[in-house]
Amino acid sequence: MRKIVTIGREFGAGGGEIGKRVAKELGVEYYDKDIILKTAVSGKSLTPEQVHRWDERVPKNFGFAQSLFDFYNKPLEEELWQAQRDAIRALANKESCVIVGRNGDYILREFDHCLNVFIHAGFDWRVKRMTGLMNEVPADQVASDVRAVDKARKRYCEYYTKCAYGDARNFDLTLNTEKLGIDKAVDLILSAVENI
Repeated sequence: MRKIVTIGREFGAGGGEIGKRVAKELGVEYYDKDIILKTAVSGKSLTPEQVHRWDERVPKNFGFAQSLFDFYNKPLEEELWQAQRDAIRALANKESCVIVGRNGDYILREFDHCLNVFIHAGFDWRVKRMTGLMNEVPADQVASDVRAVDKARKRYCEYYTKCAYGDARNFDLTLNTEKLGIDKAVDLILSAVENI
C-alpha cells in the first residue's frame, strides 16, 4: 500500500531536511519545488521561469470580480495552483513519497494513506539556525527573510485553501524542532508512518 507523508513547515524549522531524511529512510521519492518544475515541463503552458516567479505567492489582483468574470482566462497564479495540485494528486495516486510544502496536506486531505505533518519552531531559533546555514548573510537580513517567507506562505495557504496556516487541526502530527531537534522529529515521523 502507498504511504504519503506531507510536510508543511515554517521557514528555517527544518522541514526540508526532515523530509529528505524521512524519504531516504523509507526508500521513497522526495518532492518539493521539483513538483512545480515537473508541472511546468509536463505539457502545461508554463515555463520554469514563470513557475519560480509565482511559487507559493498569492495573486496580486485577486478578488470577486476577477474570479467571477475572468474564469476562462485564468491568471498565471491560478493556472500554476491547479497544475501543481494535479501533479501532487498524480504522484500520490502513483507512488509512496514525501511531499514538502505546496499545501500538500490540503490537496491530499481525503487520502487515507497520508500522514500530514507540520514542522515549526520559535522565531529566534529559526533565525539562528538559518544564520548558521547561510553564514555570509547578516542575521538581520536572515530575520527579515524568515518573516517575509512566513508571511508569504501564510497568505498563500489562506488564499488557496481557506485554512489557517499551521493550524494543528489540519495535521496529524505537529513537531516543534526547537524543542525536539531534527533527529527526534525524523524518528517520530517514521514511527507515525508505520500506522498509516
